[in-house]
Amino acid sequence: MQAPRVLVVAATHGNERNGAWLVESWRQEPSSLNSSGLELLLEIGNPAAHRANRRYIDRDLNRSFVQDLLADAACDELEILRARELLAQFGPQGSRPAQAVIDLHSTTSSMGNCLVVYGRRPTDLALAAAIQAQLGLPIYLHEGDAAQRGFLVESWPCGLVIEVGPVPQGVIEPRLCLQSQLALEAALAALAAAKRGCLAQPPALVVHRHRASLDLPRDGGGWPLACLHPQRQGRDWQPMGPGDPLYRTAAGESIAYEPPAGLEDQQVWPLFINEAAYGEKRIALSLTSRERWAVDPSWAESLAALLTEQN
Repeated sequence: MQAPRVLVVAATHGNERNGAWLVESWRQEPSSLNSSGLELLLEIGNPAAHRANRRYIDRDLNRSFVQDLLADAACDELEILRARELLAQFGPQGSRPAQAVIDLHSTTSSMGNCLVVYGRRPTDLALAAAIQAQLGLPIYLHEGDAAQRGFLVESWPCGLVIEVGPVPQGVIEPRLCLQSQLALEAALAALAAAKRGCLAQPPALVVHRHRASLDLPRDGGGWPLACLHPQRQGRDWQPMGPGDPLYRTAAGESIAYEPPAGLEDQQVWPLFINEAAYGEKRIALSLTSRERWAVDPSWAESLAALLTEQN
């Protein structure tokens, strides 16, 4: 029986160098990565941007997996062409279809080693729960943000992002490379166990669910009137409440956090604080609620069925 195929993508953002360095190393020395017996497809997500050491050329590849863009024959932007190519090769109807995808990313924020899950697909939640049980990694659950869509992993039946930081753009940091590899190996071991029908699941899953994003205060021309407060910088995964210092002006004045609509009087956990790439998106930090969910046995069953039915 054929082993499930797992697509491992790095440099979806071309200036995130750690994952790409790992992928090229694993290509040269496959034995240096414990694949748990799975068939791995190792890909550089955006080769052109990687060569240029830029996040992207025409548009963010990790926002390019949008059906109307992919179906628009007149759209010839480099990242749309690359998204079509990845799907044609490795997508569910591709020439070498992968059942799952793991997307390796790095961030300038103090996120540590964590997972990013998009939405609530049972297969994704089963995989994330297994990794969290093994390594204790925090999970950022991204949903309910109409301005952010078209993520790569959403185009496969199962997938998640392994995120590590902080590391400057364009820099390879050995400690974070090791963290990425450990998380990937845990993901592969979990997929192999699911294939065998013996995936261990914890009783509960802890997620930080996306609720809103905040920008810096700006004037009418878009110039920032303040930067993030020193007491907030570098405190990803740490709680914040109304009145806590959030911004500071050049004159040293503190500006307190004022909850957006729907989050009044609630404690939130900011993530991706001062991520360098999000400045163009007018995001200074994202707000999450910390939630504990009971693990549904059907999650593991869904993942096992996916990995079985494709072989």
